[in-house]
Amino acid sequence: MTTKTFETLQRLATGIIGFDQIANGGLPKGRSTLLCGTAGSGKTVMALQFLLAGVRDYEENGCFVTFEEPPSDLMGNVRSFGWDLEGLVASRKIAVVDATPDPGSELVSSGPYDLAALLARIESAVRSIGAKRVILDTVGALFPQLTDANVVRRELHRIIAGLRELGVTTLVTMERSDEEAGLGRWGVEEFVADNVIVLRNRLEQEKRRRTIEILKFRGATHQKGEYPFTIDPEDGVTVIPLSAIELKQKSSEIRVSSGVPELDAMCGGGMYRDSIILVSGATGTGKTLTVTHYIKAAIEAGERALLFAAEESREQLTRNAASWGVDFDQAERDGLLRIVCRYPEVMGLEDHLLHMKRDITEFGAQRVAVDSLSAFERVSTQKSFREFVIGLTSAIKHLEITGLFTNTTAMISRGESVTETHISTITDTIILLRYVELFGQMRRGLAVLKMRGTFHDKGIREYVIDGRGMHVLDPFRGVYGILTGTPTVTFDEEQRRLSDMFKADETA
Repeated sequence: MTTKTFETLQRLATGIIGFDQIANGGLPKGRSTLLCGTAGSGKTVMALQFLLAGVRDYEENGCFVTFEEPPSDLMGNVRSFGWDLEGLVASRKIAVVDATPDPGSELVSSGPYDLAALLARIESAVRSIGAKRVILDTVGALFPQLTDANVVRRELHRIIAGLRELGVTTLVTMERSDEEAGLGRWGVEEFVADNVIVLRNRLEQEKRRRTIEILKFRGATHQKGEYPFTIDPEDGVTVIPLSAIELKQKSSEIRVSSGVPELDAMCGGGMYRDSIILVSGATGTGKTLTVTHYIKAAIEAGERALLFAAEESREQLTRNAASWGVDFDQAERDGLLRIVCRYPEVMGLEDHLLHMKRDITEFGAQRVAVDSLSAFERVSTQKSFREFVIGLTSAIKHLEITGLFTNTTAMISRGESVTETHISTITDTIILLRYVELFGQMRRGLAVLKMRGTFHDKGIREYVIDGRGMHVLDPFRGVYGILTGTPTVTFDEEQRRLSDMFKADETA
């Protein structure tokens, strides 16, 4: 019996963060890739980053051919990323072919369209520096005077065939007229190129959200679907392959304290070090106090804690913590605490995720708290919010550190929020904080709804908040319906209470 062998295409790593993961290693080497998108989708930035990464990370020289913007403008536009393209051109690491039209000339169509001279210029530039990567930006500017799609297809095929003979890997940018329209203006571009990547820049809830999709890799595998990406001043294009995240995190048996001894006992001795904890409750139930106890426990253990606040300022958090006997200011001076306050509205969720991961890594955090997660939910779609949480929890778990998120429920005494419903499967531990109305008084109840991998107390315990923080008391007795928001006293409990009242009156 003979065994079949399958030949796979060699890949060229792009150096673009996250892209090579969804491309299963990079672009097929020696082939052409069409990169298309509407204005503002990031085509040129991604193409130039592909070229720059080749020089910087893989010692592969590159050539860029521009048909629309002068080279000086292109290089100036990416200077804010710290990319010194002018220096690379001067050191002959990058060659430039300026194919932009003369501003003073008029476009005249006469006779057959011939690209022989242009191809000769590109070939000369590639050979002069031994380029391995080529970008053509924006090739659609070559054909503004043509109306025949067949001619466009023929000439595009000629360009791509010429570059393949040179053995280079080519990225061709092409502008789309509309997000839902065809990939190119003539409807034939995607059939000419070996590979097609689509960049989209949609408006969702008054914010722009960029996504990338590998539509086809001829003869090569790739991840399917759209993936969010962002353009960051520090790293340029960063693809966030949330849907490609694999469940390969390690698992630890080490326990850490929540800062509330009674809660630790309810959880079988504390939280697992690499767990994600969701604390859910209505406003005023003590979620931020729970975060404060959690951070205090980290400080006392000599661990670094990072607090992301989405609704309160640093001064508010520090003042509130001081009222419970926790000195955030001293912890910051000791290098054990960092507080990052950002309103969710200031940037998209992809940017928030990128900055959070960067903050966690730079600070070397051993514990992370987000107060509150539901603030991010309000400024996003359900899909983008879930992807954001998956990306954040995955990053925390891979670092084997502890994460605590708070979530505000919409109703005072009962009810779930979208956060609780859609994120509960991602978290390892869920702690519910609920108001309990009994005998004309508003009391508070705490329950450990879920805890993966260990025993936990199934009771619903009363807790109180005073000047020293949270204190968990005995379980509620003779009461049911607390979690549904309709606490009801049993007949026996009511009889006992009435009996106690009568005894008190007789004594008086």
